[in-house]
Amino acid sequence: QVELVESGGGLVQAGDSLRLSCAASGRTVRWVNMGWFRQAPGKEREFVAAITWRSDSTNYADSVKGRATISRDNAKNEMYLQMNSLKPEDTAVYYCAAGSTSIVAKAYDYWGQGTQVTVSS
Repeated sequence: QVELVESGGGLVQAGDSLRLSCAASGRTVRWVNMGWFRQAPGKEREFVAAITWRSDSTNYADSVKGRATISRDNAKNEMYLQMNSLKPEDTAVYYCAAGSTSIVAKAYDYWGQGTQVTVSS
């Protein structure tokens, strides 16, 4: 069993930056692909970014490409999402997920509880 806990969300202004963290406990995620999703009110959960367990491949949604960087530290069992030039449309609950690099949410086996990111204009 893997437990995932996100942190780093908050209220920021448009143009600001945030670094989200995902801490894994229980079983190690050292050899597990992982990703970030987000869900805005009234919308479906959508893919943001994913990273392989070796960090040799990453994938980003078009909506964040060029503004987001996904990374991980397997020694710490942690994953990160650096978001720059934040826009009001980035406002959502951000979820950490483990088990895949797919853009499809149901491909992932484990999920965190989410961290709220609110971007004011």
